[in-house]
Amino acid sequence: MKTKLRLIRTMQYGFAVVVAVLLVVCIVAYRSVIASAISARWAQHTTEVLGHLARLRSATENIESGYRDFALSGDDAFLALSRTEISVVAQEQKTLRALTADNSNQQRRLGVVADLTQQIIQRGEALVHVRQAGATEAARDTIHEGKGDPALNEFRAVASDMDNEEHRLLAERNADTERRYRQVKIATLVGGALALLIAAGSGWMVLRDHTERLEAEDKLRRLNRLYAMVSSINTLMVRVRDRDELFSNSCRIAVDHGEFEMAWIGIADRSERRIVPIAWAGLDEQAMAAIQGHFSTSEGTLQGNTLAAQAIREKAAVVSNDVRNDESLVFGRMHAESGVRSIAVLPLIVSDNAIGVFVLYTSNLEFFDAPGLLVLTELAGNIAFAIDHIEKQERLDHLAYYDALTGLANRSLFLDRVTQHMHSAASGGHKLAVFLIDLERFKKFNDSLGQPAGDALLKQVAEWLAQNVGNVNVLARVEADHFAVVLPEVKHEADVARLLEKTIATFMNHPFSLNDVVYRIAAKVGVALFPDDGTDAYTVFKHAEGALKKAKVGGDRYLFYGQKMTETMAGSFGVENRLRHALDKGEFVLHYQPKVNLASGEITGAEALIRWNDPQTGLVPPRRFIPILEETGLIHDVGRWALRKALEDFQRWRSAGLQAVRVAVNVSPLQLRNRSFVAEIEEAINFTQDGAAGLELEITESLIMEDVNHSIDCLLAIRALGVTIAIDDFGTGFSSLSYLSKLPVDTLKIDRSFVVDMVSSADGLTLVSVIINLAHALKLNVVAEGVETEEQLHQLRQLHCDEMQGYLFSKPVPSEIFEKRYLARSALV
Repeated sequence: MKTKLRLIRTMQYGFAVVVAVLLVVCIVAYRSVIASAISARWAQHTTEVLGHLARLRSATENIESGYRDFALSGDDAFLALSRTEISVVAQEQKTLRALTADNSNQQRRLGVVADLTQQIIQRGEALVHVRQAGATEAARDTIHEGKGDPALNEFRAVASDMDNEEHRLLAERNADTERRYRQVKIATLVGGALALLIAAGSGWMVLRDHTERLEAEDKLRRLNRLYAMVSSINTLMVRVRDRDELFSNSCRIAVDHGEFEMAWIGIADRSERRIVPIAWAGLDEQAMAAIQGHFSTSEGTLQGNTLAAQAIREKAAVVSNDVRNDESLVFGRMHAESGVRSIAVLPLIVSDNAIGVFVLYTSNLEFFDAPGLLVLTELAGNIAFAIDHIEKQERLDHLAYYDALTGLANRSLFLDRVTQHMHSAASGGHKLAVFLIDLERFKKFNDSLGQPAGDALLKQVAEWLAQNVGNVNVLARVEADHFAVVLPEVKHEADVARLLEKTIATFMNHPFSLNDVVYRIAAKVGVALFPDDGTDAYTVFKHAEGALKKAKVGGDRYLFYGQKMTETMAGSFGVENRLRHALDKGEFVLHYQPKVNLASGEITGAEALIRWNDPQTGLVPPRRFIPILEETGLIHDVGRWALRKALEDFQRWRSAGLQAVRVAVNVSPLQLRNRSFVAEIEEAINFTQDGAAGLELEITESLIMEDVNHSIDCLLAIRALGVTIAIDDFGTGFSSLSYLSKLPVDTLKIDRSFVVDMVSSADGLTLVSVIINLAHALKLNVVAEGVETEEQLHQLRQLHCDEMQGYLFSKPVPSEIFEKRYLARSALV
């Protein structure tokens, strides 16, 4: 009995112990289950807090970048983006306040975040006001000088603190859960067989909750890595200004920070209707070669069956979360063998157009879930936005530094490049030359044929220069008809002079064709050297401008600033002083060049050409002193003398019984613009018997076209006096045919350049023929200038030209020789 009672007592004790143990196990297990459930909820809670915090950070970054991009470009799309994100920031702050209501530290930080976001918005609105107020350069300088926003940096720090706080809390809760989990395992062992079922049940529940918690943590970790990747790429977009650099670094960041094995970005080539991979990371050469090869075939077009083509067509992300079993994949087997288990293809959309794809590969099965895809889709949108911004910025930069018409560098960029070449020249111990090129009579060309023709000519000149220079980066268009060239290395100035001689000759002989008409353009060049003429780009360029201006005044084809210009300027002052006394001292003389009738061979007239018999230098040709006469205003007195002298010679020939031919006198632009010019002509011819019959005025075509209406009025008044008028250098002034028919003229003189081209090209011959036929149709006399060969004479006769003058018959000769040789007898060709 005692034994039984002892056994019963023992069983009771044992049962009590078992019950006690089971109770303890149950209590511990229950606490662990509760703790696991709480931990899982806290993990989910932390995921939500971090997700909203990441969206708050992204929205705030977008606000700041939108305001900055608007300040740079003025595009209202950026401003609209910033102001849309403001409401997102407010909503995320409200949500975070609710989720962290039990955490005073987070509540305090949220207050700081609210203040900082308000500061960021206020600074952005200030930039908007500056931009809208027209202070574009001030806003742009603030951005480009790298002056960051302290509020944004402080916001990032506070947001990072909040992120760390959540991870710290989660770590503490996980540690507590792990401790309780160990207690459950110990209690389960102590409970023994009697507690096995209860312990097993409790253990299963604990394990289940633990697994769910681990899965939640894994998803959280992956999501955090995605957010970290997005943040890094967003930071990259703020810094990078080159599309290819953006692509390559985005792929690298995706592999390094986003837990992706491979990534690549491709652009849709609409003209070729295919996708072109631009940048990649993580892919071996063989795999990338296979992808590129496929997209270069007919099966890799935008209409093909690849995921990339599908994403572009549908403008939506395309995902394969089980690469091994997805038979629709073109490279499924290759990717599966390399360990890839999930693929996502994200379209890059700009203005509702899919311009490319961002492709990501991971070794995790079923990796791309809804939250992750939401983050990645937002990332793809940001990359597309950055692409659009970079392209717009490139267009703005191109307009800021390049000439829109020719594509050459503008003045600003040219000076920068000259500065760089100067550094190289200084370190290399050699010189540098800057050429400034002026196209002669371009304004007349542009006014006569219209701006489209002028623009076309400028493009052809730019192409010619680029082709002959060989490096477009040393060229620039600095003004309407001015081009600049830098010669980075100069060893001897003589080499520069020889180069200029050769290049100018080639340029002047080059035919520029517009609307099936060939034009030849002349140019003048100003040259300045570094370091002789200046030690900085601006000074050297300014001196090249000065040399060009002096070359245009002095009639030189090119002029160096330092040497020839200085000599020319010093010489011109001395020449000017002597010219002021030349008229009083009778140092000017007239030489005469005869005009010959091509049909009869008789002398029909003569052109009076002024010469200066300088006591110091001898006979000076007009190109050396006429520009100085015009510059000083002495041309008026000398022009009146030439008129009177020509008429005196005409009257003397008549009085001597010689063949008194009509004398042609050239008219200066300053003379024609003078309001009293007609009165001066009338006064001159009134002093000579039948003076009008002996006088012809030669006026260049370009001079007439400067002010057509004034020219017509003036020429009508002169013709009314009985004086005939000839258009000199016809074909070089680009006159309109409608004006030519209205001009009161008697003779057209074909420019020497056309006579030369006539025997060397079919186009030149055609042009001279057209001029002659046109003149005859308008009942005008035609004189060919500069005839020097028998072949030219033969062609002119075949074309029925009326008259000629040139070295073939006679050079300009003094009056006495002209009288004896050509007026005392009939001269035949």
